[in-house]
Amino acid sequence: MNLLSPLKIVIQSIKSNKMRTFLTVLGIVIGVSSIIIVFSAGEGIKDLVIGQVESFGTNIIESEIRIPEKSKKGSSSDTETATAMAQGVQITTMTIKDVEDINKLPNVIDGYGGIMSQELATYQNKRKKAFLLGASSSYIDIDKSEIAEGRFFTESEDQSLSKVVVLGYKMKDALFENSDALGKFINLGKSKYRVIGIMEERGAMMTMDFDDFIYLPIKTLQKRIMGTDYILYMVHEIENLDLADQTAENIRILLRENHDINNPEADISKDDFAVYTMEEMMDMVGEITDYITILLLAIVAVSLVVGGVGIMNIMYVIVSERTFEIGLRKSVGANNKNILWQFLTESVIISILGAILGVALGILISFLISLIAKQYGLDWGFIVPMESLIVAFSFSIICGIVFGVLPARKAAQMDPIVALRKDM
Repeated sequence: MNLLSPLKIVIQSIKSNKMRTFLTVLGIVIGVSSIIIVFSAGEGIKDLVIGQVESFGTNIIESEIRIPEKSKKGSSSDTETATAMAQGVQITTMTIKDVEDINKLPNVIDGYGGIMSQELATYQNKRKKAFLLGASSSYIDIDKSEIAEGRFFTESEDQSLSKVVVLGYKMKDALFENSDALGKFINLGKSKYRVIGIMEERGAMMTMDFDDFIYLPIKTLQKRIMGTDYILYMVHEIENLDLADQTAENIRILLRENHDINNPEADISKDDFAVYTMEEMMDMVGEITDYITILLLAIVAVSLVVGGVGIMNIMYVIVSERTFEIGLRKSVGANNKNILWQFLTESVIISILGAILGVALGILISFLISLIAKQYGLDWGFIVPMESLIVAFSFSIICGIVFGVLPARKAAQMDPIVALRKDM
């Protein structure tokens, strides 16, 4: 038999049943386009978040508080740690002294401490719940932020607990709208604070919108509003990126000494702090987005299975409708293998057609998503990774083969005499 004969028969069958073919292909199109969108969105989110992290500077090391893992065996599960946080366990050992001591280490240029709180901000008849960020005066230099109007607070204002604030871009608009804010006084709780600066518009990172923040000297926030002397995190700028890992280890050793942590084995699970280089932070972001992508792909796989079941059902219908044709072809010399390949080829072609249309639709939707994201000021790149195309086509072809085998075997195993009598 001519190898092209089954292909010609399949194409003729598809042409003669356009609506049935369309409905069969639709399930594959939805599944394949979803794969492309998930992969593209995953890469877009990863680039977006990594870009935002890098906006803080690539030569920084961040240290933050964490609950040490303790159990009978010396460590605990993440569940125990999360439970402790949910029960309100606080770590109060990290202080401004840690910042100052780390500043003296080799390869460290400068650093700042940070703490956050919330308070009701009011100006005349305007009221807004505000996130307060207390930071050292060096924040403005290390964090790569810019001042749009006025200035940032100084070291002397921090030491003297001055009641001054710098407003985020959106916070200024919420309280003052189009009027001048510099030199005016806003209320935080029951106290008045003088506005000395307005930050440039920066946007959001993850769930934090820096434009909605009010910035205060860290000691002002600690003593006048929160009544504490600890901080939540530290950021240090380093000189030589090649020594980042060694500098991070030096910071861990120093903090263990400052916090009286007896940890001769240098087991980081026992520390009440965590130290991250920028490379480690970006690796964590990449891992998180990869896990999310895998989870979404598992959900998308359900769509492909549904599409595959649709192919199997339609192929069974096709076999039933073409029983007489199968009997006729067998009676003139076609064997079981010929019939099997004919119907299996039809199933695979339908799957490939669905894959091609699904890829095109997925690329189009991914492109539109990137355009919409950019309209909202997000640096969302349009990326269609090669592995998305490989996965999409592989899944669709596998669906065509797996869900086409049973109907094709049923057709191949028909008795030609019984098949010819069926329509008589």
